[in-house]
Amino acid sequence: MAIIDVVSWDPGSESIYAWKYPHKNLSTYTQLIVSESQEAVLFSKGQIIGKFGPGKHTLNTENLPILRNFFGIPFGGKNPFTAEVWFVNKLLPLNIDWSTDGMMLHDPDYQTMVPLTSSGRYGLKVIDAERFLIKLVGTADSFTSKQLTDHFWGALVSKTKTMLLQFMQSQKIGIKSVSAYLDMLSENLKLTMRTFWEDFGFELVGFYLTTVEVDTNTDAGRRIMDAMSRQSAQAIGGYTWQQSQVFETADKAIGSMDGGGSGSQGGLLGAVIASSMMGNLAGSGLMQSQPTQGNNAVTVGAASMASNIQVKEVFCSNCAKKYSNSMKFCPFCGDPYLPCPKCGSDNDKNAKRCVSCGNQMSQGAEAQCDGCHAGIPSGAAFCPSCGKPASAPDNKCKRCGCMLNKSPFCPQCGLKNE
Repeated sequence: MAIIDVVSWDPGSESIYAWKYPHKNLSTYTQLIVSESQEAVLFSKGQIIGKFGPGKHTLNTENLPILRNFFGIPFGGKNPFTAEVWFVNKLLPLNIDWSTDGMMLHDPDYQTMVPLTSSGRYGLKVIDAERFLIKLVGTADSFTSKQLTDHFWGALVSKTKTMLLQFMQSQKIGIKSVSAYLDMLSENLKLTMRTFWEDFGFELVGFYLTTVEVDTNTDAGRRIMDAMSRQSAQAIGGYTWQQSQVFETADKAIGSMDGGGSGSQGGLLGAVIASSMMGNLAGSGLMQSQPTQGNNAVTVGAASMASNIQVKEVFCSNCAKKYSNSMKFCPFCGDPYLPCPKCGSDNDKNAKRCVSCGNQMSQGAEAQCDGCHAGIPSGAAFCPSCGKPASAPDNKCKRCGCMLNKSPFCPQCGLKNE
């Protein structure tokens, strides 16, 4: 068997952490060439007989004194001996991908259990080649990043899941906002995993959490993603879940009846069913839009909408306090409500123009219309605002000026008609 004189290694790939030279028959004066970012370790009879850093080394009893004890090799001569030469790659690879399988989190936003998965990338540097080779490599011929990931998959997943779930639960972080905490989570995970890797001769130079998302490989995950998608569509479209359910049911009713083989009668029956469902929905209030508020006016009730009468608050011309224009007198000071025919604002009885819109007020008003409360000029037979016939001028209340219409008591203030 030939005696090897030169031993070296060109890794060619940074994913290989360690490689064993395939031949064991060496000789004194063998040239050992160690490249930058490498370290060579020699084993013989299960023991380490030497370690070498970058450079060119000659293997003899000067730098390997243990050879004399193992093989009795004297000085001089090209005496053979057997040894395993391991090369350790000490680069800084940051390309080891990791991922976890499903884990359940009680989401604080949705108040339900959500299946999650996570993934990321980390990098390791060998800082203790002797510990690394003894604890991990064993009898293999090489050791790659894939072998490392497979070897530590269980421990890595267990520690990552525990840390991730504890942090999200303690900080009440849900799936909607977890992306904002990836950097913080990565730092916490790195601190947890650093001690673990040091026991095997590694330095953890980087640990990154890149994704935390719903596990769509499960039925529960797919249902949750569908619900989240529907919720987003409802928020954007401005409709509720109840409305969307009725729309879908009505659509199915029309489609199924039309395709049921009964021709036009089926389609008509489906339309009747859908119409009935929409009518029930409208009757329950689900189809009603929110009331529009503007200029302190609020449309109230179906009757008000039908008659186009708008109820609003006005300021009393006497005490400046707000009250509803449905009242004929200010509930705070008793001043009669004299509305502007145009905007409905309350005005003083002597006002010539409306204090709000400047509209011309009725002049010489001696009475108040019991329909719209506008002032009626003396001698007028009809209200100039609403056209309602005016009552006789002498048939009005002496206290408030309300038309009595032959009533024994005033309908507004209760004064007896004498």
